[in-house]
Amino acid sequence: MTYNEIIALITDCEKENDAAFRAVEQTALFNQEKVLNAFKNQNVALRHFAGSTGYGYEDTGKRVLSAVFADAFGAEAAVVSPLIASGTHAISTALFGLLRPGDTLFSASGLPYDTLVPVITGSEIGSLAEFGIKFEKADLTQYGDFDMPAVKTALAKKPAVVFIQRSRGYTWRDSFSVAQIGQIAALVRKISPDSVVVVDNCYGEFTEKTEPIAAGADVIIGSLIKNPGGGIAPTGGYIAGGKKYIDLIANRLTAPGVGTEVGSYAADYRAYFQGFFLAPHTVCQALKGALLFAGVFRRLGYDTLPKARINRDGKPFQQLSPSDENRVCNDNDILQPSSIGDIICSIRLNSKEELIRFCQAVQSASPVDGFAVPEPCKMPGYSDPVIMAAGTFVQGSSIELSADAPIRAPYTAFVQGGLTYEHIKIAVRSCVKALIGRSTGN
Repeated sequence: MTYNEIIALITDCEKENDAAFRAVEQTALFNQEKVLNAFKNQNVALRHFAGSTGYGYEDTGKRVLSAVFADAFGAEAAVVSPLIASGTHAISTALFGLLRPGDTLFSASGLPYDTLVPVITGSEIGSLAEFGIKFEKADLTQYGDFDMPAVKTALAKKPAVVFIQRSRGYTWRDSFSVAQIGQIAALVRKISPDSVVVVDNCYGEFTEKTEPIAAGADVIIGSLIKNPGGGIAPTGGYIAGGKKYIDLIANRLTAPGVGTEVGSYAADYRAYFQGFFLAPHTVCQALKGALLFAGVFRRLGYDTLPKARINRDGKPFQQLSPSDENRVCNDNDILQPSSIGDIICSIRLNSKEELIRFCQAVQSASPVDGFAVPEPCKMPGYSDPVIMAAGTFVQGSSIELSADAPIRAPYTAFVQGGLTYEHIKIAVRSCVKALIGRSTGN
């Protein structure tokens, strides 16, 4: 495939995605106004950018930043801290804050992401299991949906926490929409009303017009080097939800009885405020990029997610199960995303070698460390060797363009992020060239 053929393919896929791009942009506009109003409601001022030292008493920047997150996400309270190291750290903090010995943690979305498994069931590392907390799960159906009968059976046992992982992790499924999360939350309220619904919201923030809190979740959790950091925040995480739950979690973040009354951050908070303000636009860029990656590589014969069909009359997105994927489209059908619940595109490649070449192509199109050649290796928290391409300004930031994958069959690359759509287009071109053909131009 020549350079001109690659450009023509990308242009054609952009035309096919035009309606989806417009929908994503409308969501971004809605969320931008929501975030702007949160800033105005909390009277954000220049003085709130200043950091603090020592115990961090009267750290107004931290307090107002947390209030802005809570406001935008529709929550009563939030903890937003640069001291949270990752999404896994944020989730672990929340679970240890909410659960007590003898309690049961139930995952309605199957086994959680690889790095969370040791937190739950690890041995001799201070896991939940070692504190006498039981774990149960309901595996997803073959189509990646919630197994509602299994969920109902588990809820009858009254688990203390019902956990939902919104994004796909390293599994072949679409992310869960806010509406789908709401179905589980409604079921919890009916069968086990004292259970706390906790949602791992990583990769999902601002992909829809509402967050899971609006659908009945009690607590949502995420990382600031993903969507809500807007590519600006250098580290950190957030936990938002009902005030009584956030108070419990804050006591685990620092120390019982202390909570968020202490905790300093000597650097300033400007990047966190600015990143959150930019997040709706940045997420829009990443979503358009995910659609482009999916469209181009599906045209090249690879299986990809997201995918679905909606009518040209503007009816809402309709998710397809894998059993429906190969049905014949009629003249009123167009290819659209089956889920806009996260920023990830999954691409099933034909071999380990193709998977590695794909990730290396993403790295080569990166602004930082673009000269590096990533190779699979063992990483803490993962059961298989993992290859990670992330030539990012913030180390490991997955709101910036990155790709990673466990080295196991079926060989699936998980592409996410992108600060600008233009950069993503260049990376798509690089990946096609690496897998399909040669370039005859610049």
